[in-house]
Amino acid sequence: MEHQELIKIDPDKINKEEAGKIVGQLRDAINRHNYNYYIKDAPTIDDSQYDRLFRKLELLEERFPDLVTTDSPTQRIGAPLEGGFSTVEHGEKMLSLQDIFDYGELEDFLKRVEKDLGMPSDDIDFTCELKIDGSAVSLVYEDGIFTRGATRGDGLTGEDITSNLRTINSIPLRLRPDGMVKMPQRLEVRGEVYLPREEFLRINNEREEEGLPVFANPRNAAAGSLRQIDPGMTAKRKLNVFLYGGVSGQVEDITAQSAMLEYLKKLGLRVNPNIVTVRGLDNIREYIESWRDARKELSYETDGIVIKVDDFSLQQRLGQTSRNPRWAAAYKYPPEQGITEVLDIKVSVGRTGTLTPVAELKPVKVAGSTISHATLHNEDEIRRKGVMIGDTVIIHKAGDVIPEIVSVVTDKRDGSQKEFKMPDKCPVCGSKAVKLEEEVALRCTSIACPAQQFERIVHFAAKGGMDIEGLGPSIAAKLIENKLIDDVSDIYYLKYDDIFSLENFKEKSTQNLLDAIQESKKKPLSRLLFALGIRFVGSHTADILADNFGDLDRLMKADFEEIQAIKEIGPRIAESVVDFFEEEQNLEVIERLKGAGLNMGGGKKQVREKAAFSGKTFVLTGKLEDYTRDEAGDIIEGFGGKVTSSVSKNTDMVLAGSDAGSKLEKARNLGITVIDEKEFKEMVEGS
Repeated sequence: MEHQELIKIDPDKINKEEAGKIVGQLRDAINRHNYNYYIKDAPTIDDSQYDRLFRKLELLEERFPDLVTTDSPTQRIGAPLEGGFSTVEHGEKMLSLQDIFDYGELEDFLKRVEKDLGMPSDDIDFTCELKIDGSAVSLVYEDGIFTRGATRGDGLTGEDITSNLRTINSIPLRLRPDGMVKMPQRLEVRGEVYLPREEFLRINNEREEEGLPVFANPRNAAAGSLRQIDPGMTAKRKLNVFLYGGVSGQVEDITAQSAMLEYLKKLGLRVNPNIVTVRGLDNIREYIESWRDARKELSYETDGIVIKVDDFSLQQRLGQTSRNPRWAAAYKYPPEQGITEVLDIKVSVGRTGTLTPVAELKPVKVAGSTISHATLHNEDEIRRKGVMIGDTVIIHKAGDVIPEIVSVVTDKRDGSQKEFKMPDKCPVCGSKAVKLEEEVALRCTSIACPAQQFERIVHFAAKGGMDIEGLGPSIAAKLIENKLIDDVSDIYYLKYDDIFSLENFKEKSTQNLLDAIQESKKKPLSRLLFALGIRFVGSHTADILADNFGDLDRLMKADFEEIQAIKEIGPRIAESVVDFFEEEQNLEVIERLKGAGLNMGGGKKQVREKAAFSGKTFVLTGKLEDYTRDEAGDIIEGFGGKVTSSVSKNTDMVLAGSDAGSKLEKARNLGITVIDEKEFKEMVEGS
């Protein structure tokens, strides 16, 4: 059945026998499209059609849960691990490669191979492969099903990271032989999981904004991503993989590395396409030189070329040391560096208020591009490297991507250099800059800082905050661009003509937005506290603060000790809250919000009665309209309940939204109380 026909199927109108056949067809279609998209880089349908196929499979599996199998495309992301990773033994030791750094060492490697085999290198086939700079893994397939994945570890044993590897779309959960090869009973393959350059930049930018240490290179980022306890976190980082070999002796007909790579491709595994088999030093050198500059255009990082004796029988004759195979070596390209001068160090302010020092450099060409700026990340990094204004420095591109100062050439100092100190105030708005406990970055404390306004306004108006329907990112951008708002308080002073003047706004849409703004004034204090974007104050913490202080004035006057004394509030949160309310610009915004008539609380402690959910265990299923899953979970926990991921006899209530599936069916079979979103709101508001 073609994918267009599969998309049209109504899961509610077929029986279990029909569902079993259609589920198989859907999985085949999805696996085929995954193969075309992630492995061949040649998609055959658009994303919307793929999403609809995937949703049909989800709905059928929810309706008939006993049809779910471990290799189903819907089962890539599992539950978080408890107790960390277990260790597993590799079928064959995972060895490291001997590094060589110039053509003299390459020639020595070839001479040793010639001597040990008693034949000239011109008569020996060598496979040459790009050396992917990532994290080595071992994958095990049994009867074509992906059953286990592990890190290299010490070579003999590694950590079992199967759940995390399952989240990588380019690792098939089931092999897809092309008809020319048989499905192996058991196959252990080796590969390199890597982080594409663009994703590396995105993650580092995100970490820098959060005040977290950045990853030094894509390799470290890939390794860190694979060791996340929660597979959901790994899935958010768009990891990829190339497979470069299999454990020898598993496939009788495969006698050489080049044949093994072809075999892996025919099984539907992702193999790097840039591989050649050549003979002799000159041809190997030609391949190395062909990629010296061309590798910079790839979407992933490669720092060298792997050279392997192709014939497995010759590999066995050459043998191995305790660490390295004697039949392979890795030629490493030298890092490209430049020498330049630090003209100045300026501070930029990110969208979440992070202050980042940036070195302004005398322009210099490195790795094919002209570099005039390099991030110094934070004050600790400046001190560690000893960078001063006026210094002569060596720079390179970290991961061939990010301009970075490697070291200072201290011999070039003449006494004119100046020490740099991070400011104690935001360079954009002049507000106090603070460094919170366990963070490495300074952060602006003002909610009125122009550098942060777009993100703060979007957060303020979102569902978890003041829930101003119609004021999403695009409208927020238009309001700022047209200078109609500068900070969140300005939202409540918008006039009809202000909104009507925006592109695509008519009478009804203008009035709807004004009504939504007016309605948001009634939101409880806890929602306002969350919407203000105080560092570390999520929806649950906002509930706790609102419960304990009752109104905003009481909280604003509280000191560090008073806030920290509250159960569930630690020193980091207390420090952040105090710093927030000490900032004059924040107080000005809050005064304008008061003047606009927002609910600031009742003037006394309003500790909620928590009997409604006290001791109750909830499971959430389906799509909720007015809450995210996290928001609903925070509310339940704030009222003394607990949220778990699966339905069992210990479950007290199931909160079911639209498109609820197997969890709802199981709850009904067990006689567990099921409530909808309306009933949930009534329980919350009545408490």
